[in-house]
Amino acid sequence: MAIGDSITYLNGKPELTKHRISKGYMDDVVEKLPYVKFVNNGHPGWTAKGIADNINNLNLVKSDIYSVFLGTNDWWTCLPIGTFSDYENNTGSQTVYGSYRIIIDKIRSLNSGAIIILITPLHRTDYVDLNNPSIFIHGDYKANNDSVYLSQYADAIKAIAKTENCKLVDLYYKSGVTTKNAVKYRRLRDPETNEYKNYTYPEYTTIPYHPATDAYPYPPEAMDWVYDGLHPSDKGHQRIADMLIKIMKNY
Repeated sequence: MAIGDSITYLNGKPELTKHRISKGYMDDVVEKLPYVKFVNNGHPGWTAKGIADNINNLNLVKSDIYSVFLGTNDWWTCLPIGTFSDYENNTGSQTVYGSYRIIIDKIRSLNSGAIIILITPLHRTDYVDLNNPSIFIHGDYKANNDSVYLSQYADAIKAIAKTENCKLVDLYYKSGVTTKNAVKYRRLRDPETNEYKNYTYPEYTTIPYHPATDAYPYPPEAMDWVYDGLHPSDKGHQRIADMLIKIMKNY
């Protein structure tokens, strides 16, 4: 049972990415572990709070393994992280810690012996929506509007995994994906010549982008680990799958 946001949801839906991806991390897992059957419970744009608030309406069923892959939307929407006491005291969905308590409690109510895999968010660079280029969100090289960094969300998920004896896929620190190498470049207009030029990180963070008049800044050739600054490419999904497989092959 794969619980997550758009990164999970897009598995098997290449048409929604203008075919920038061909499958997704769950399909990649099944290719290597063909005895695995999965349910895609991904919800575009959702946060841990969104999952927690709707936990009884998500058609979660008894499964042997549950993965929970959230955090990147929590960061940019400024969902408060809270403290571990919010988890311990089950204070509700107003914080990341409280939301994860609701999610994990629900999973354990369905199968007390299930393997729970928590997945930290990937590094992200400047996100430009492929289907709506006017949507722009800066990368994790800057804090969100509450002055909190994406790393702090990853750290909270790690703390929960450690205390609750969940398995951990630590994409933030151990996947090899960084803000610097997420994409190869951004194609932007040179402010002096008005000609398009390929800028690498961090220079591209200083070059203006005008969605109404400029071409989409991540052409297919710019893809590396992600295709739009945020969502994984086939290469990125394979890395996620490889880290999941290391855990799942033991069960």
